[in-house]
Amino acid sequence: MFEEDSQTRLLSSTKGSMDAEENVLRPKTLAEYVGQEKVKENLSIYMEAAMGRQEALDHVLLYGPPGLGKTTLAHIIANRMGTQIRVTSGPAIERQGDLASILTNLNEGDVLFIDEIHRLNHTVEEILYSAMEDYALDMVIGKGPSAQSLRLSLQKFTLIGATTRAGMLSSPLRDRFGILCRLEMYTPEELRRIVTRSAKTLGIGIEEEGAYEIARRSRGTPRIANRLLKRVRDFAVVSGSAVISKTDADRALCKMEIDELGLDETDRNLLRALIQKFGGGPVGLDTLAATINEDVNTIEDVYEPYLMQIGFIARTPRGRVCLKGGYEHMGIPMPKGAASERERRQLSVFDSEG
Repeated sequence: MFEEDSQTRLLSSTKGSMDAEENVLRPKTLAEYVGQEKVKENLSIYMEAAMGRQEALDHVLLYGPPGLGKTTLAHIIANRMGTQIRVTSGPAIERQGDLASILTNLNEGDVLFIDEIHRLNHTVEEILYSAMEDYALDMVIGKGPSAQSLRLSLQKFTLIGATTRAGMLSSPLRDRFGILCRLEMYTPEELRRIVTRSAKTLGIGIEEEGAYEIARRSRGTPRIANRLLKRVRDFAVVSGSAVISKTDADRALCKMEIDELGLDETDRNLLRALIQKFGGGPVGLDTLAATINEDVNTIEDVYEPYLMQIGFIARTPRGRVCLKGGYEHMGIPMPKGAASERERRQLSVFDSEG
């Protein structure tokens, strides 16, 4: 049985303790970076143009589901521009002084990478406006009648913000990013190439079919693919296999209760509850969460996105509903009185954000 905590769940795309070797596996250049072809092509042009003008790259916003390589792209940009990168996160910057300290220590052209930028404190975010637009820091020293406004000049830098929820960014902050890049989920073939590259980096022998077997069960996410590769390696080593074959990968993933679509027991419990206890829905999120003994935010952020992407569930104004694909995957006949998939999908458009 899998851990319920989304931080330790094997198929969670959120970075956790299981990703200790993630930095080793990061590609260093755009040529090594697999997938996201449109993003790579555009970023390459923007960087070449900025270097030709001998200017800092414009501020970049990277958004998309977790685990797709936003942090990796930030490091690649800094590497290509030949500058240093300072890494932090929105929740880690608690006070204006914290951000001021970081900004004043940046050199010309340096990259400041802020992960989860949508979680920045509002008062901290406000001093970013002038820093991004005018490369200046406006600070108020003191309180009351003796308060003084101080403006500090900053070196021209590049802010790279990463977020899984672009809609939660305030308009003033979002409008100050000159380059917007949306990262998409990966195809099984792209993930196969990532698994093959990671296996080589880690010194793991793997056949092409074995790599593809891991890739197609990785929910379109490189972080999950790399995580599964390391766990399959463990099974292969114990069984005495020097090279991971398709059979080895399938056997290991089945032991970990990960099916052919990348669903684990927790995903199946959610579908089972939705179908058997609520007749396929609609059912409210709070009720569903209480039924499977799971946190509401974890269901929204960890389980639902992939189940919606593959067409197994939908969000509607009245609650969550199970679609035809979910019934078929669980091997349960869809009731004749249930709403058709088309009707359920039409309902879901009114509540696409839950």
